[in-house]
Amino acid sequence: MNESLTRLLSGVVYVTLLLLATSYSANSFFLLFGVFMLIAIYEFCQLINLNKILPIIVGGVAFYLGSQFRTNKTNDILILIATLFVSIKCLLLLFNTKKEKIDTLSKYIYLIGYVILPFILIAKIPFVGNNFRPKIIISIFILIWTNDTFAYIVGKSIGKHKLLEKISPKKTIEGFFGGMVFSVLAGFLISKYYFDPNPKYFNKSVLIWTVSAVIISVFSTLGDLIESKFKRIAGVKDSGKIMPGHGGILDRLDSIIFVAPFVFLFYQILDYVS
Repeated sequence: MNESLTRLLSGVVYVTLLLLATSYSANSFFLLFGVFMLIAIYEFCQLINLNKILPIIVGGVAFYLGSQFRTNKTNDILILIATLFVSIKCLLLLFNTKKEKIDTLSKYIYLIGYVILPFILIAKIPFVGNNFRPKIIISIFILIWTNDTFAYIVGKSIGKHKLLEKISPKKTIEGFFGGMVFSVLAGFLISKYYFDPNPKYFNKSVLIWTVSAVIISVFSTLGDLIESKFKRIAGVKDSGKIMPGHGGILDRLDSIIFVAPFVFLFYQILDYVS
């Protein structure tokens, strides 16, 4: 089969599965991302050369399940703080031009804070007032896909200045800002046509989704670069082979797992202010 067609069909299956499972019910959403987390754990362990994968997977599943069935505000904040701490560690790794090896302790820290905890936060994001609102997580994915698509198009068309050439040679500064501009536009359209059209809440919704679009644009790009850094250290092109033409689950979800803690933090701030 033609490689482009294989990539297209694989992408369509992935997007369809994600949208259907998320829209159908909270349980199907929770199950799908639980499966995604299992695959991501396996891929990341392979990527950073961590042995004893089975106990790690069992522990990750137990934590994923436990965090959803025994949830409270304090636990959520503690998970968020831990995830943000590891996110900062990931950023330091990204911009450390000399570091090409990861010590064993750091491998486990990255596994927990870069993979497992973000999936827990992803599973919490669409719950507002204990009600499952799938449009929230779907909108976040739409903004990520918009950013990726237009960053590529703008970068391909007019990109001249490399963003972080040693990690991702194809990304450009022009593409980065192009992706952000179109993400903000997508956020505006989402707020106007996808959520409550009541004019009373319109201006507030526009502001929320504009800020969300900027956060998502910045941190989804960083998330993609961070995964590229891990792959560069490992000397591989893709994190896995489960999606023909696309690579692994980590390759598809590297943006959302890094975006999740910052979006979750933004929502916590909104909740506190309101």
